[in-house]
Amino acid sequence: MKKMSTAKVLRFYVSNTDTVNHVSVYEKIAYDAKKFGLAGATVFKGVMGYGASSKLHSDKFWEIIEKVPVVVEIIDEEEKIDHFLEMTLPWLKTLPKGCLVTCQDTLVILAKEGDKKTI
Repeated sequence: MKKMSTAKVLRFYVSNTDTVNHVSVYEKIAYDAKKFGLAGATVFKGVMGYGASSKLHSDKFWEIIEKVPVVVEIIDEEEKIDHFLEMTLPWLKTLPKGCLVTCQDTLVILAKEGDKKTI
C-alpha cells in the first residue's frame, strides 16, 4: 500500500470460541489473509459485547470457558479485499454461530514497513 492512498478496512466480528475445522475462526481469517498476501491483519480481543444472540459476554463474569468478542481487522487495496472476501464469505456463511462482516473506505496516511530480520 502507498501512503496517502485510499484503501478498504475489512472487519470480521466473531467470538473467541467460534471454530472451523478445529481452528479458531479469528485465527483462520488472519492466517488466510497472510497466505493471500494482504498487507496485514490485527486481531482485537474485546472486553465485553453482544451480537445477534443478544447474550452479553464479558471477561468479568465467571465462566468455565471465557467467551468474548473478537474483531479481525484487515486493511488493503479494494481489489485485494474484494478477492479475499470472495474466498472467505462462502465458508463463513456455513458457520453455526453468528458473525458480522463490515467494509469501509479509509485513507492510509502512513504505511511504513519495518526492517525484516535476516537469519
